[in-house]
Amino acid sequence: MPTQRIAAASAHFGRDLDRSVERIGMVIAAARRAGASLLVLPDAALGGYLADLRSPDPEALPPAVDPDGPEMRRVIEFAADMVVCLGYSELSEGRRWNSAICVSGDGVLGRYRKVHLPPGEALVYAAGDRIAAFDTPAGRLGMLIDYDKTFPEAARTLALDDARVIACLCAWPASLTQRAPRLTQDRQSRLFDLYDCARAAENQVVWAASNQTGSMGGLRFLGQSKVVGPGGEVLARTWAKAGLAVAELDVDAEVERARLVLHHLQERRRDLYVGT
Repeated sequence: MPTQRIAAASAHFGRDLDRSVERIGMVIAAARRAGASLLVLPDAALGGYLADLRSPDPEALPPAVDPDGPEMRRVIEFAADMVVCLGYSELSEGRRWNSAICVSGDGVLGRYRKVHLPPGEALVYAAGDRIAAFDTPAGRLGMLIDYDKTFPEAARTLALDDARVIACLCAWPASLTQRAPRLTQDRQSRLFDLYDCARAAENQVVWAASNQTGSMGGLRFLGQSKVVGPGGEVLARTWAKAGLAVAELDVDAEVERARLVLHHLQERRRDLYVGT
């Protein structure tokens, strides 16, 4: 695949679905102007994230979205020739899921339901049961949702399924227990960056992490969207502000270069690992 531009967005999305769709359209337009072929929007881009992770109010949950409904159809129209990943609260099978979807103007390319749920989310959402990569016009791709990246096995599963790009869609807040005066000093901010770089380097893949900004209820989101190369190097980032992190690279060439001498996936010792 030739050189392409990958964009990861930092932006705030609230409860109003119409405004969420409008903002998604604006971000897609900005990414198109930047020449991006792949755009990764945050988790909960349609309808916003939970306002409380300790005891979510059942009367104040994000609006549940039909993945085949009018909001998603508008996003598909906006995407046109781009590949766009975004998160939303999915209502299906009588349950809620924290979900991600990947679309282009041709329709849905891939779907994912968050597998690893922190305690607050587990009170609201059902857990997904599948982690798999899929083919897109921007290359073979896998999706994860924020807390998933804490678990190396999740990203490794996608890499073993030949994902060359992993999109990690986040609504990742600052620490609830160890508040720092500045977001850059926050414990969760350090972990957010650490996981992004580690997951890219250990799997030798391109990693595109998006995140919400601003606040929702008692949560303050970190931003810090970025594109990370297969050696763990940050190629572009937004820091804590809203905007786009855009990196231009030949994904296949960079992955092959990273694996030229040390090929982590081939050099594993599965016979020695516990629980695999």
